[in-house]
Amino acid sequence: MSQEQELSSFWGFISRSIERIIACLEGLSADEMNWRPVENANSLYVLATHILGTTEENLLGVLCGQPVQRKREAEFAVQGTSLEPVRLKWQELQGRIKSSLDGLPSGELERERMHTRRGKLTGREVLIVVARHAAEHMGQAELTRDLLFASQGKQPPPREY
Repeated sequence: MSQEQELSSFWGFISRSIERIIACLEGLSADEMNWRPVENANSLYVLATHILGTTEENLLGVLCGQPVQRKREAEFAVQGTSLEPVRLKWQELQGRIKSSLDGLPSGELERERMHTRRGKLTGREVLIVVARHAAEHMGQAELTRDLLFASQGKQPPPREY
């Protein structure tokens, strides 16, 4: 598999997981977007904000070597009133990531780089970390949405996979 094919495959899995996280916010009120199933759990809005922040940091910052300004702790305290800021950030981020991955020089998946919290990682390992992280939060978001609907005595709408 070529580097371009591998990058495309990873990006497909990552972006579909993020799309499913964002879809969990569709049609919810501000209270519902910020609802937490238990005291220290993350809300759907937090999960969406966090996955965008960590994806930007890891793919653009760590993998592609671009400057990224991220306030990780703030992602876990955020409260949203509308899905629109998340959607806009995702649209902007998708374009930047896609063009950056398309321009990644040959051999970058094997090259090691330093991650501030995880130590040395190859480019491929960065992609694995992001894909795994997005999938974990996708499952968490879908479960949180199911719990939200259950707390209201409603059936969650069916998911499209």
